[in-house]
Amino acid sequence: MADATVETQKPKKPPKPATLKGPVRRRVKRYGKRLTRWVSAYQSRQSLVPDTPFVGNEHFPFLKEFEDRWEEIQAEVREVLKFRAQLPGFQEVSPDQYRIATADNWKTLFLYGFGSKLETNCKQAPVTADIIGRSGKIHTAFFSILAPGYHIPAHTGVTKGILRAHLGLIIPEEREKCRIRVGEQFMNWEEGKVFVIDDTYDHEVWNDTDEERVVLLLDFNRPMRPGGRLVNWLLLKAVKLTAFYQEPKKNIRDFEARLEAATKRANETLEKLGDP
Repeated sequence: MADATVETQKPKKPPKPATLKGPVRRRVKRYGKRLTRWVSAYQSRQSLVPDTPFVGNEHFPFLKEFEDRWEEIQAEVREVLKFRAQLPGFQEVSPDQYRIATADNWKTLFLYGFGSKLETNCKQAPVTADIIGRSGKIHTAFFSILAPGYHIPAHTGVTKGILRAHLGLIIPEEREKCRIRVGEQFMNWEEGKVFVIDDTYDHEVWNDTDEERVVLLLDFNRPMRPGGRLVNWLLLKAVKLTAFYQEPKKNIRDFEARLEAATKRANETLEKLGDP
């Protein structure tokens, strides 16, 4: 774990999109934050693993296969990156992320989104999708592509009932300049290595290099006692009824179709070039 202390100037806060300014949405967000704070405190007491910013891999044996087969996963994401222009920015998938994702600085490709398998996207990375599917534990899985020089501002996740694993795939050579802070602890990514975070701790990311950073992010349930599992299930059910869930789900499907069309055109072009 790196002890990075470099100061980075905070970018100007981007304006809120007009679609996020409705009174109902504001009330849902305000009361939702109060509810999730109470739920997180309860889930912390119910947790069967440490309630720390980083949680040791020894608690999650299913993650070992991702490390064992990381080179196959890396090869798949390199193919995906050939269609970089068709990949959405995180804020295009989830408009509520407008503050932490801007322009094309943080691109994504979702394989599993909010509990649903994205069949077309999974065809772009079949090995990765197979490992995820067989684990039987993943809610959300996506390739996270961070532009050179970009800083993701400090933010927090929704529920302590979900943990997030990071698998390093394409990491800048100066990896000590590419780091994440969770709470007061820092970590640098390493190709082929997984670490797990609790994103309800305040966290932020820097890529202070001139190279792209690509990781696979995996969201899965925190091991908890029955009461904690029940509360988490109810909370996720409630979230799925809101625009915070419905909008990203629709947007993911739209971008899935866009990528499928782009790859189809590329394959057709290759076939024509191969004709005598």
